[in-house]
Amino acid sequence: MSDKKTNKEKQLNIAIDENIADGIYSNLAIINHSTSEFIVDFITVMPGAPKARVKARVILTPEHVKRFNKALGENIQRFEKVNGNIETNEPPPIPLNFGPAGEA
Repeated sequence: MSDKKTNKEKQLNIAIDENIADGIYSNLAIINHSTSEFIVDFITVMPGAPKARVKARVILTPEHVKRFNKALGENIQRFEKVNGNIETNEPPPIPLNFGPAGEA
């Protein structure tokens, strides 16, 4: 079997729905995990607004999170090589509330 045929057999065709292709804007991500999964909530916080909503939630296995972390790091390095260092400023602490809390 030739390498060309093997590569064609390994191709994955990916389709994206129109409503997903538009994407969402997020300026806050919250990450939680259990022994079997990582949950990443993407949130849009508007200045002065007392409430924010989770716009997307992605659930990943620990193995996939590790691969994603590596791929994201490599992409950040490539971006900074072309565009310069990404400046990061520590955001002000935001008290987080995921809904009503129970009282004893």
